[in-house]
Amino acid sequence: MPDQTPWATVGQTTNAVDQTGCTVVLFERMSPAVVDVRGGAPGTRETDVLGPGRMVGAADAIVLTGGSAFGLATCDGVMRFLRERGRGFPTNSIPVPIVPAAVIYDLGQGMATWPTADDGYRAAANAKPLSEVTSGRWGAGTGATVAKLGGSPTHGGIGVASVPIGDASVTAIVVLNAVGDVIDPNSVQVLASAAGTSELRDRGRQLVLTQAASASAGENTSIGAIIVDGSVDRDALQRCCVAAHSALARCVVPSHTIFDGDTFFAVSRESGPTSAAQTLALTSATEVAVEQAIVSIFTAPSKDERH
Repeated sequence: MPDQTPWATVGQTTNAVDQTGCTVVLFERMSPAVVDVRGGAPGTRETDVLGPGRMVGAADAIVLTGGSAFGLATCDGVMRFLRERGRGFPTNSIPVPIVPAAVIYDLGQGMATWPTADDGYRAAANAKPLSEVTSGRWGAGTGATVAKLGGSPTHGGIGVASVPIGDASVTAIVVLNAVGDVIDPNSVQVLASAAGTSELRDRGRQLVLTQAASASAGENTSIGAIIVDGSVDRDALQRCCVAAHSALARCVVPSHTIFDGDTFFAVSRESGPTSAAQTLALTSATEVAVEQAIVSIFTAPSKDERH
């Protein structure tokens, strides 16, 4: 993974016993940000401020967390961390930190517990360079599971991958907690299947079509952040979100279901004009980064604690 400039850092807390945690991406200043929600059961906070035509359109941090809607409390801790440092959107009173977030459902793993505001604060305080973050079962991915259509889920996790593009880079951080099966789109190898290891892509989907699936609604979701180390306009960032979801759909079968809450954020270091050719390159890099991040969840050493 290429060296990243310190404008983006990542901190995590992990509760390995109760299998939950949070991942916080911090930016050294408010950075242009967008969001795209495709799943039918999302859990989010402060996503509307990133929409087109909104006044803010930027973020001080992005939070990816376990704990379902309870886990959104981690944002309070991140806001407290940023407020102590005078960060936030300027107002006539005090700066207000902008901390959009998305959650996964992991309450069925271990005890039904969730990350708190203190976990969010601690994650922010312990943030390290983006280049030092690795894939595995920690942070927001600690209790993530996949391939649930057959009733016996496989462990998911958090995946990280970076793709250089000219003098910049695109880094994908993906928390995979999908109801569908997981495929390596390059080798077509099945990484996790509702019917066990198989070369067939449609095992979980076949269970759906034959009405034999047994997954629970609203207890899934894949979330992530695309970090563009470069100068990019918001339109190009929006296309990066679209590309991220396209890559997710190549890796997860079925994806974006009514049972999932699939959500991607995209953030750039700064805003600047982006040509159509540059946008195409950025979106292609995003697709590769997301695919590599997802595959890395199943190939990274499971007990590696370098998070």
